[in-house]
Amino acid sequence: MDIVIHFAFLPHLDAEESLIFYRDVLGFEVRKDVGGGEHRWLTVGPPAQPQTSVVLHPPTADPTLSEDEQRTILELIAKGSYGAITLATHDLDAAFERIEAAGAEVLQEPADLGYGVRDCAFRDPAGNLVRMNQL
Repeated sequence: MDIVIHFAFLPHLDAEESLIFYRDVLGFEVRKDVGGGEHRWLTVGPPAQPQTSVVLHPPTADPTLSEDEQRTILELIAKGSYGAITLATHDLDAAFERIEAAGAEVLQEPADLGYGVRDCAFRDPAGNLVRMNQL
């Protein structure tokens, strides 16, 4: 089988802040920008990987969510324990310096982990955990 990751979904609390982070800081291209206000959906992805995208979505836009469920989701996002993604790059230290300089909340500086992975961790503007591995 030939299977690729096509979409991953992460919530955003402010579409414009997320756009700046994923486009301007990480260098992703904008593939779609639809809706508006509290219902703005952004699709971004690495320029060299047109088949792989991250959809940045309003977390409570689903009309089937109750008010309690919406509140719970927003509480989890505020704690930084709702969304997560792991990215990878050939130059982890340079990527980390750029992300840190942009003001992202750093959770872990680049480090060699005991199981053969070198990575770092930070939060995007919505508080999603973003880990980045060295390729």
